[in-house]
Amino acid sequence: MQAIKEGVAIVWNILMSVNVMDIIDIAIIAFIFYRLLTFARKTSVGGLVKGIIIIICILWISDLLDLTMINYLLERTVQMGVIALIVLFQPEIRKFLATVGSSKISIFFRKRKDSSSVEAAINHTVAACVEMSKTKTGALIVFENNIHLDEFVKSGTQMDAIPTTELLLQIFYPNTPLHDGAVIVRDGIVAAAGCMLPMSTNSNLSRDLGMRHRAGIGIAERTDAIAVIVSEETGAISVAVDGMLKRRLTPDIFETLLRNKLVPDRETIKDKFMNKVKKKNG
Repeated sequence: MQAIKEGVAIVWNILMSVNVMDIIDIAIIAFIFYRLLTFARKTSVGGLVKGIIIIICILWISDLLDLTMINYLLERTVQMGVIALIVLFQPEIRKFLATVGSSKISIFFRKRKDSSSVEAAINHTVAACVEMSKTKTGALIVFENNIHLDEFVKSGTQMDAIPTTELLLQIFYPNTPLHDGAVIVRDGIVAAAGCMLPMSTNSNLSRDLGMRHRAGIGIAERTDAIAVIVSEETGAISVAVDGMLKRRLTPDIFETLLRNKLVPDRETIKDKFMNKVKKKNG
């Protein structure tokens, strides 16, 4: 009983010694680790992070057991590995930093998205892509998410137009001036057309993927944007998201994917409350 009292007293003393700055410090570290783990899970560096954790654990155990040779080799490996990781994973690091810069904190300084205009843009995009799929008209439409695409918007022709089905079909009509570039949609509005996008540097991509697909994957690798691609050869509709390409989508799956990624919180607080009331009464 005395041991329990002493333990409670120790815990109480520790809690009493914690001030506001300590809580802020812990919260910041927790947020950073959360973003790192989330980023690693969504990208190809997930396995690498697990490997780094294993090496750190082995390094700690070797130091604890006084395994001099193993500890020395692992320390040198870690020192050289940091530089190698920065060089090899430069795109992923750049995307992570851009994601952190466009995190929830920055939302307070941004104009809130109008979900109705985004949903309308999705409806018109799906209709236009289905039509272009039938006629095998190549298209590349990029939906900006949290990370701004200003540098890519500036590379094209600025429009600030409502993305109607007719407008998208006209932009990607063969041999028109804006046909070969990408359309960038920002908050439900066509910000620009004929935009130049970075090509993917992934050497494992299928050889049958053309320039549009590689550009769509490239922008999805560097940012959190969602790229829609219509193949000029097959008419297949694909979506690039988180650096991955989802190919040959049906119209229903295509529309659902866009809605889940761009309008995840379509149900308002009022709707949730009314649904709960209906379930309770029903």
